[in-house]
Amino acid sequence: MAVLVAFAGLPGTGKSTIARALSVAAGAVYLRVDEIDAAIWALDPGRDIGPESYHVAAALAASNLELGHAAIIDCVNPWPLTRAIFSAAAERAGVPMLGVETICADRAEHRRRVETRATGVPGLAMPDWAAVEARDYEPWEAADLRIDTGITGVAEAVAAIRSRLGTGPA
Repeated sequence: MAVLVAFAGLPGTGKSTIARALSVAAGAVYLRVDEIDAAIWALDPGRDIGPESYHVAAALAASNLELGHAAIIDCVNPWPLTRAIFSAAAERAGVPMLGVETICADRAEHRRRVETRATGVPGLAMPDWAAVEARDYEPWEAADLRIDTGITGVAEAVAAIRSRLGTGPA
């Protein structure tokens, strides 16, 4: 079933972990904005990318959605403006979009994750806790699903998303 699953959430809340697991379980295309950013910075170090990588991810998602593939967008997706980029991609392809926001309400656990995680993306610098706390991020009140990863495991989160999509448990 062609559907766009757009994630949002601060760094360290589990977006990438859940998005990758969902991609494997659902056989969906996985698009990580951090990978696009890293590729741009490899060619032009220090460049201020702005929303360009979000538009690239949305275009890649739309082209895959038009082929009948499900697509997953993994990014901070911090504002209504960025979320609208992905909503427009789903509309362009004529498919539904499911918005998933990840949070980690356990502040100590969130900080531990930020301070101990590895990037997994060559050339990408991970933000420290101060940068995560200072990040301009608006909670996604209209998200279809909000997952607190401080109390919800990866398999449970994937099952909840798949259930919401009507594709059953992982």
